[in-house]
Amino acid sequence: MAGQHSRWTPSDARTDDPERIAIREALVFGKALYDRRTALGLSVADLAERTGMQEDDIECIEEGGTAPTIELLRSLAAALDADVRLTPGHDLDSLWFEAHAA
Repeated sequence: MAGQHSRWTPSDARTDDPERIAIREALVFGKALYDRRTALGLSVADLAERTGMQEDDIECIEEGGTAPTIELLRSLAAALDADVRLTPGHDLDSLWFEAHAA
């Protein structure tokens, strides 16, 4: 019995699809939060206490399950003693928390 194999080709999914952009932004947001929190040596519980949020909420953000909002970015930046930095695009380095200058 001879089998036929076909080559997988990606669909014509557009990279500017709003749903895909929202997913990438949430992942970038989560990575930025995780990077800054761990750089400060804070646990999820520590950050939750600083922000008045639940630990589950912090974990959800870090896992890419929460879209960044201005209010949330400001709250987290204050708790992380940092400024929020944004660059054009939606790659992993397009959002980060930068420590306040000494």
